[in-house]
Amino acid sequence: MKYLFTLLTAFIITTSSAKADYTMVVPDKPGSGIAVWTNIVVTELNKYLDEKIVIRHIPGGGTISGVNEWHDKLRQDNKTLVVTGGANNIHYLINNQTRYDYSYDVIGLQSLNIIAGRIKGAERIIFPSKGSHTPEAMAYTMLEAGPGLTVDEYIEFFKNKTTWVKGMSQKEFRLSFRRGEITGTRENPAAFKKHVQPVIDEGKAELWFHHGVLNPATGVQEDDVNYPGFLFADLFEKRWGVKPSGDFYDAYRLVTSYRDGVNKAIWINSGSSHTEKLLEAMRQVATNPDSVKAVKKKVGNYGWIIGADGNKQRDLLSNMITPKAYNTLVKFVDGALGIAADSKQEFLK
Repeated sequence: MKYLFTLLTAFIITTSSAKADYTMVVPDKPGSGIAVWTNIVVTELNKYLDEKIVIRHIPGGGTISGVNEWHDKLRQDNKTLVVTGGANNIHYLINNQTRYDYSYDVIGLQSLNIIAGRIKGAERIIFPSKGSHTPEAMAYTMLEAGPGLTVDEYIEFFKNKTTWVKGMSQKEFRLSFRRGEITGTRENPAAFKKHVQPVIDEGKAELWFHHGVLNPATGVQEDDVNYPGFLFADLFEKRWGVKPSGDFYDAYRLVTSYRDGVNKAIWINSGSSHTEKLLEAMRQVATNPDSVKAVKKKVGNYGWIIGADGNKQRDLLSNMITPKAYNTLVKFVDGALGIAADSKQEFLK
């Protein structure tokens, strides 16, 4: 009898494990930009999986902690995935606290855009201080200061013309923007629709600029069909009569491409036995008309890059790192934004 009981218990445990839900680690709090996107996508993925994906939030360290924990131990469970966003990519470039390395397999990713808005008539740009806002800070500086400046001159311009507010939570700066206290903001497409577009619709704010969508074939950001006519590079040329260029622009392109080229990506540990099943569900999300419509309604018209194509996108970004652009980026983050930036030796070779 004891032997039969042991066999029955083992059978139940094995069966339960086989039917255990997937876990999606989100490295931020509910309501954050990455959490909003994840909720939208997981809702659709779950329509095509026998076992559902359960979201687990592990916030902390500016989105570093959750991905580090997944990298260190959680990824060994083949049914535990992680989602990363633009902040994770910037941390990967300039923060030595990161232990993750993107040596994983892509289930699906979107090359998203980040859209900037500003309060109408604002005399000074007051902006929340976050490392993930580095591309916006660099774009705004070039757009206002013009071409031909040295990195040190761009840093000085930013420090003189911008109030860079530290210590605000995402919720606080969204409320402050609505009240007009923060005069500049930026969001991913889903969060922009939710938090910024209503302020624009009220006539209090306006669309400022965006960075464009990375074309994987050319490595260049192109205009966004969801927000046509507001591409930073085009606005710069229209205002100053020349295309943006130089060391500072190269550093801007590096950090922007890296952050937005895999702005939202779902990863699984290489070699997982569940990869193909998840890829098939991801393909359904990308092609089923109902799912396409649902994601497009809340995020915008951004395509999917799935599986091996996503891995190629990851490798494309890695090849864009050059010592000169990287050093300029680190200098601006440290000197203008006052955010400690670590030079990673592997990016200087």
